[in-house]
Amino acid sequence: MTGEQIMFYLLGGGAVLASAAMLLPPMGRSPIHSAISLIVSFFFLAGLYALLSAHMLSVLQIIVYAGAVMVLFTFVIMLLNLNADELQESRITPGRIAAGILALFVFGKLATAIQLTTAGAQSVDLSDPGFANFGSVPEVGRMMYTTFLVPFELVSVLLLVAAVGAVVLAKRSMKYVDRPLPPPAGFEHPAPSDDEGDHDAHAHGGGH
Repeated sequence: MTGEQIMFYLLGGGAVLASAAMLLPPMGRSPIHSAISLIVSFFFLAGLYALLSAHMLSVLQIIVYAGAVMVLFTFVIMLLNLNADELQESRITPGRIAAGILALFVFGKLATAIQLTTAGAQSVDLSDPGFANFGSVPEVGRMMYTTFLVPFELVSVLLLVAAVGAVVLAKRSMKYVDRPLPPPAGFEHPAPSDDEGDHDAHAHGGGH
């Protein structure tokens, strides 16, 4: 087993364990701990990109996702400030069952697409001069806006929906304070005592 294979298994296993810790207890019980686990998973994925010689994606994974996006998620979680009483116990509801079935369907279609795409694929020799620009900024930009333009636009729509969802969650968690009720009719302020009256008189006299 080569050193590259050892690094692949270490980084891949770390990414899987960090992703599992994000959902399963005890880390999965706290939203902030789940966010930290997701950040760790992003770092492992960045290492996998580096093994694939996709250095631009590796750097963007750390700067954009593990940095900016997860900082935003962490601030939103801290802004919500969910207590243990507000976190409901996990229950099996028809909506969650439908969501699980839909998730299995999506993952099945994804696995099928990956299998069809990689069928008959051969390993690429990156030392070949034809792949000298592999992973560079111009090459990634050219493929992003030509071959993969539709997936790129779909991802932008997904990020927009996620931003709208975050705003909706933050709005629902805001607790409005009612205005104080006016005093009842006929309520009079208590008359100042003699000591208070003398104190006010001295205060006004000293001012003059």
